[in-house]
Amino acid sequence: MTTHLAPPARPGQPLSEVDTPALLLDLDAFERNLDRMDQTLAGFKVRVRPHAKSHKCPEIALRQIAHGAVGVCCQKVSEAEAMVAGGVMNVMVSNEVVGVAKVARLAALAKRARVSVCVDNARNVGDLDTAARNAGVKLDVLIEVNVGANRCGVEAGHPVLDLAMRIAAAKNLRFAGLHAYQGAAQHVRTPADRKAAITKAVQQVRTSIEMLHEAGLRPDIITGAGTGTYPLEAGSGIYNEIQPGSYVFMDADYNRNLDEDGKPIKVFEQSLYVWATVMSHAAPERAVVDAGLKALSVDSGMPLVADLPGVEFLKASDEHGVLRLPQGTAIEVGDKIRLIPGHCDPTVNLYDWIVGVRGGKVECVWPITARGAFY
Repeated sequence: MTTHLAPPARPGQPLSEVDTPALLLDLDAFERNLDRMDQTLAGFKVRVRPHAKSHKCPEIALRQIAHGAVGVCCQKVSEAEAMVAGGVMNVMVSNEVVGVAKVARLAALAKRARVSVCVDNARNVGDLDTAARNAGVKLDVLIEVNVGANRCGVEAGHPVLDLAMRIAAAKNLRFAGLHAYQGAAQHVRTPADRKAAITKAVQQVRTSIEMLHEAGLRPDIITGAGTGTYPLEAGSGIYNEIQPGSYVFMDADYNRNLDEDGKPIKVFEQSLYVWATVMSHAAPERAVVDAGLKALSVDSGMPLVADLPGVEFLKASDEHGVLRLPQGTAIEVGDKIRLIPGHCDPTVNLYDWIVGVRGGKVECVWPITARGAFY
């Protein structure tokens, strides 16, 4: 997959000349975030499989793998196809894949790279088995366990065992393990509440593993966890693989999670910004930038304005973002500012390119080849 649009910047260009709206990556902060993930996992016996739905960019995935990641997670077959096309050879679709066309594409992809997928339905197991047989491959399959998010996943215990027996009996599938992601816990603000949610999830996974062992089934992979909770899963003694994604970028919502001292967690830095231009300043208390709903996801709230204390991003329409200005704010039409997205994942999906910046200059421009890959 390739973009048909020219990038908004070129290497060597001053940041001030980058056209807007543009998706900026502070490369120094991004690289420190990669290092800090390694540092926070020192002493834990877990593999890292970052979630590529956050960045949708093979260039970033390859840098994560260079830092020791075993591969990446994807949510859709098309995301996985984009990652493999970009040189990522180990991909888990941490989601259910349903439908003849999608299942066939997944099986075909397994001829080019190591591919695994999640299930929570016996009929889907049969469909995957058929597609794998037709493609001449053996697919790794994990059972998704509902550990509190109440989204996909079978309940812990006997439902897990029943589905595992079906997978193990399928000639073209391999029972690879359990996918137990507590997504609802990632943005729980207090550490005590996050810990309570993950403690409950760990117990459900432990119960399922015990039943599987009694039946002679050995799940190789116990995977889950996100940026908000991964130290808890890593320290559980149950999970042996974690899936943080947003840690490379961060966003306004994740930055509201609190540490033990009641202050925002500061392990990872904000590295992702939307670069916007002030296009109107028709009133002293108001300015308008050229980044609105088509440049920023607002499902987790409005973006924050970096570098301008007291300035508030008040509202967004399709192509406009309205700023509320404190009295005396020094801002002019044509000024460019950095915005911190409320939610990084869907914001990234609005762009074709990531503009990597270091020291006030563009160092690289990376295509977001899995942008729009939701099929």
